[in-house]
Amino acid sequence: MSDLAFLPAHELARRIRRKQVSASELLALYLDRIARLGGPINAVPVLDAERAHARARAADAALARGELWGPLHGVPMTVKESFNVTGLPTTYGFTAYANNIATGDALTVQRLLGAGAVIFGKTNVPVSLADWQSFNPVYGTTANPWDTTRTPGGSSGGSAAALAAGFTALELGSDIGASIRNPAHYCGVWGHKPTWGVVPMAGHELTPAVRADDFDIAAVGPLARSAFDLALAMDILASPLEAMTPLGRLPAAWRDRGTPPRRLRIAVLYDDAQAEVDASVQRALRDLVAFLRDQGVVVAEDARPVDSAEANAVYTHLLRAATGSQYDDAAHAEAVARSRDYAVDDARYPARHFRGIASSHRDWVAMHERRVRLQQRWAAFFEQHDLLVCPVATTPAFPHLQTGERWDRMIPVNGHTQPSTDALFWAGYPGIVGLPATAIPLGLSPEGLPVGAQVIGPVFADPDCLRFAQWIEREYRAFVPPPALAGTPR
Repeated sequence: MSDLAFLPAHELARRIRRKQVSASELLALYLDRIARLGGPINAVPVLDAERAHARARAADAALARGELWGPLHGVPMTVKESFNVTGLPTTYGFTAYANNIATGDALTVQRLLGAGAVIFGKTNVPVSLADWQSFNPVYGTTANPWDTTRTPGGSSGGSAAALAAGFTALELGSDIGASIRNPAHYCGVWGHKPTWGVVPMAGHELTPAVRADDFDIAAVGPLARSAFDLALAMDILASPLEAMTPLGRLPAAWRDRGTPPRRLRIAVLYDDAQAEVDASVQRALRDLVAFLRDQGVVVAEDARPVDSAEANAVYTHLLRAATGSQYDDAAHAEAVARSRDYAVDDARYPARHFRGIASSHRDWVAMHERRVRLQQRWAAFFEQHDLLVCPVATTPAFPHLQTGERWDRMIPVNGHTQPSTDALFWAGYPGIVGLPATAIPLGLSPEGLPVGAQVIGPVFADPDCLRFAQWIEREYRAFVPPPALAGTPR
């Protein structure tokens, strides 16, 4: 791909090191594209151009002296709005925090800067990072570069949209409900939700937290136009490699088998009664399976790691217990009151939503015990299979739906409709047990929209997920830019 704007970050870093392009030229390129093409997409509402230009010039001057800051030396990139960057607002889309200016950098931002990156802006999110769309009263709506009438996903929707549109080289996102994986799927890019706790969350917060890593289920990870960029970013974000434990962050080690992709034992899921998957997504998965078998890969299509209904119940309850813990007293009291409107055996999403927020510590412990049993079953599954490939969401990107509760917003699936929240099942499948999951693009739907999947591995097996994703990128499908933007000038 000749257009610099769509090259992967590792290639841009190589060209900078070889002095084939300067950091200042790349930064100017991205800022120019945002100025000319960014309006309808609205992916990067916060720019820090003056300081970024100064840092890019410093990077170029350092390189001229023979100094190399790190593997991202001079590479311009953006980060999700929810990460603190000194001098820039962190709002989570709340108008009450519109003037909440960060006085320090998130730890992950520090690591990216330490690797030489030039951070020049922040990308859009939904309010409270709580939607598979990215709109809020502070910055407005972000649109999908493939079709601006549709969502780019959320909550890292601005991240994925900026990458797909050629507005940035690399992105930093977060994921508690597929907030990295879902936008990657909708926008045709790559994303990695790491094993829980290996990338620190300090500084991914509206207000200072004593131990941000204690926020259950949530993870921080990269989005990119290449699986090779994901691996590069993970080397930076997870160094030193530590895991979150009850005693704090302690040294850890990757579970890296180093098995060649063609020798992996792959299990594949196409659909589930908990969240019916559209035929367009299933077709892309079946095409991938045909490719894998042509390559001699052993594929199992009838292996399931855990009971789906149990996984969904545990995930929804603990997800909402985690997010509800951040509510103020009035909002929490309202949620508790609303929980009483539902019978104890009501398994619909809104009932689980409010019960999770209202749960006592005793309730949480009981549900966590069920999670531990799920973890044990996943571990047994991975004794027989190396990786699991399954959907990220039930459909490609859907049209903007911005009114009503999320569970009342209906999206089309196989000729009928289902609540948009049904798709959260696929978010929680690996998420509730802390497993790594890499979102990979597989192709386009009949409507010309990106379709992807997630590659799930055992705990700490991030390298295996990423190595498989890199093989898929090399041998099956690399990033493809949206046609409306692919032919635009540099």
